[in-house]
Amino acid sequence: MNWELKLHLAAHPVAYPLVRAVGRIAPVVRVPRVGVVVSDAALAKEVLNDPAHFTKTGPGSPADLWTPVVGPTVLLNMEGAAHGELRRKLSGLFTPRSVSELCGAVLDAPLEELRNALRSGRPVDLVAVVRRLVGAVICGLVGLEASEAVAAHLAGTAITSEIRLGRRSLTPAQVLRCRQSLGVLTRPAARAWADGDPATVPGRMRQLGLTEEEALGAVAAFVLTGTETLVSYVPRLVALLHDFGWLDRLAADRSRVDDAVAEALRVTVPSPVMLRSVAADTRIGRVRVRAGDRVVIATISAATALGSFDPERPHPQEIRQLWFGAGPHFCLGMPLAQAEIHAVLGAVLDATPLSVVDRSAAQRVLIPSYSKLVVRSG
Repeated sequence: MNWELKLHLAAHPVAYPLVRAVGRIAPVVRVPRVGVVVSDAALAKEVLNDPAHFTKTGPGSPADLWTPVVGPTVLLNMEGAAHGELRRKLSGLFTPRSVSELCGAVLDAPLEELRNALRSGRPVDLVAVVRRLVGAVICGLVGLEASEAVAAHLAGTAITSEIRLGRRSLTPAQVLRCRQSLGVLTRPAARAWADGDPATVPGRMRQLGLTEEEALGAVAAFVLTGTETLVSYVPRLVALLHDFGWLDRLAADRSRVDDAVAEALRVTVPSPVMLRSVAADTRIGRVRVRAGDRVVIATISAATALGSFDPERPHPQEIRQLWFGAGPHFCLGMPLAQAEIHAVLGAVLDATPLSVVDRSAAQRVLIPSYSKLVVRSG
């Protein structure tokens, strides 16, 4: 059974087949009520690298969704000099040393518990485990106690669950629900920013020169981009390694871990669609686009066109790192995401051999995911 296909169909039974079918028609297709769909990796990178013509702040862009919820100063809905300056201020949070310290402080103890549980032969649901781990990292980012990890993850999920491909904006009721969920995370972050303690991430943001609005906007961006993506990706990574016979290979030769992680990112595409708005008339390939048009970058089609899971296959330049974006909006939190991925995978590999003994697909979620992936030693 092709579990990746099953996950996509469970999440988006209509939108996924539509996006994939459009990609088979042509590299760029104008779809009524959806937008201009780009399914070619090289053209996708051209769009992402051209902020003069394609913006995150125009009609049909991410700003239409997120600004009513999180305000105007979030990396997700900014462009130009202000966006560049905010990224510069935040860059110190994502150095190798910073992400290593955060992951070590938050994840070392629960990962040792995971190793022990797997080595004992007990069945372990990796989805539940990763949900707690990602929630704990979020708590570390916003100043919550680690005991609130599950609540932090649920708050992020409550926001992302409101988003659908065909929806260009949120209703007032949806905005209210999203703001209430976000408040669970931003209230402690505001207290941490006010205290200015450099032991907390919001306190470090204040030391780096971020205003309270900028700091809370950054927290919101991290929550929205770093919750469901990792909870989706890590169990799918382990499932792919298991299904294609790579778990034991990586346990014996860790030098291939980076290749396997990158290839699983290509196959799973944690950001299956990216949105832009046309700022000035231009072309995408052979298709003319006009200011105000919505561009739907089908990263799921662009990345998976290379074929099925194969960590020994090199990635051509046009596909490399596409799932993290490109250009001025390349994922700022990528080093932290990679650190979390490698930490969890390392714990899993320490307990090999493992078998997947039970799994099921999550229904109608934003990011295709397992609702359950149970593994056991042996």
